[in-house]
Amino acid sequence: MTRPLLDIRNLRVSFPTPNGRVEVVKGIDLTLGRERLGIVGESGSGKSMTGRAILRLIRKPGRMTADRMAFDGIDLLPLPDRRMRDIRGARISMIMQDPKFSLNPVITIGAQIAEALRAHERLPRRQEQARVIEMLDAVRINDPERVARMYPHQVSGGMGQRVMIAMMLIPRPDLLIADEPTSALDVSVQAQVLDLIDELVREDGMGLILISHDLNLVVRYCDRIMVMNAGQVVEECAASELHNATHPYTRGLLASVPRMDEDRDELPVLDRTAWSGT
Repeated sequence: MTRPLLDIRNLRVSFPTPNGRVEVVKGIDLTLGRERLGIVGESGSGKSMTGRAILRLIRKPGRMTADRMAFDGIDLLPLPDRRMRDIRGARISMIMQDPKFSLNPVITIGAQIAEALRAHERLPRRQEQARVIEMLDAVRINDPERVARMYPHQVSGGMGQRVMIAMMLIPRPDLLIADEPTSALDVSVQAQVLDLIDELVREDGMGLILISHDLNLVVRYCDRIMVMNAGQVVEECAASELHNATHPYTRGLLASVPRMDEDRDELPVLDRTAWSGT
């Protein structure tokens, strides 16, 4: 039996409030192979916190616990911070929301991508620069040598997203977590960026976790879908079977998506009395 790339049991994330600790991720289980998993749900459902918890990026006063959290057979829970930093980026990369704004405005694009590579791999300078140009070319950036000399404010939003994808993928990770990677882009550029991520993931045989609130998007780009609400997983299914989902929350999400042939006067609002325990 093939070992899963990611194996998580009873993952919980909580934060303190004046009324006591509040759990934002409530005991989820997750198993992932070298496949594409979509995590969907409304804002505040715990999707992004799940992605950050996998990388152990929940800082105090937040608290993360799990019965098991293994990546490619490595138990991540007891790893010291230094060992965990070796895994971040090199083996697990994460594209954050609005990734262009994660770029340092006073450092050239090429230097920032090279720094991401240098953190995990030591290469001669000429070979390092060749890898940077190769990666910019792989994310469909024309004239990559010129772009590598530019600063973040000199590129468009779509190009900035591509630069961040290049930065996250240049160490050749085994798992990519993409958290709303195209939320700030217009629809046409969104498709180009997601097609690019999909192509690179397929070519390198990586695992992908795509976090989104866009149901149509995850159906198109994922193999499996996990639906989250209020920190819990309420339903899991194959992406191709999402339209047959049975949980009232998932049905409510589907019903609230506008269609090209829309003939309803108003989009329905989720009926939160239709289910309990979430």
